[in-house]
Amino acid sequence: MPQTLLPIFPMDSTPINDVLYVQKKNGQVYYFLGCHPVFCHAQDDMRSFRMFTSQLVVNGNCKQVDIVRAFNISSISMKRYVKKYRQGGPGAFFKSRRTPKPRVLTDEVIQKAEDLLCGGKNRSEVARTLGVKADTLYRAIRSGRIKVVKKKRNISDEE
Repeated sequence: MPQTLLPIFPMDSTPINDVLYVQKKNGQVYYFLGCHPVFCHAQDDMRSFRMFTSQLVVNGNCKQVDIVRAFNISSISMKRYVKKYRQGGPGAFFKSRRTPKPRVLTDEVIQKAEDLLCGGKNRSEVARTLGVKADTLYRAIRSGRIKVVKKKRNISDEE
């Protein structure tokens, strides 16, 4: 007669469902399926958390609602993680995000802005002339993408 295997989990672990438990210890999160440890990650490693919990759902080890309750996250977030896993697999959680290149301030517009600013026009006039928002121009100047060369005044010129 077959004997059933009773799951044995560490004492300080938290149940996700009947066969899946999680334990937080020494800055690490450990997952136990049945009586076997299956995965661990650092507590602050959200990418690994999202990847593994969505993998558990996709593989049928638990339901989305189980993860939502156990970790106190929103259900819409869990749905997004599962969708991301289904579309891109585990690697989708570890891809770096591309930062978009500024589209308004092309090299040509930057050169014109520098010329106008050096020619004595103020920032507002330059923004209106080039058809860009003043905030965009100000940010570009502050970040150093647009260089403003201030002309030195000669005292004899003012007299």
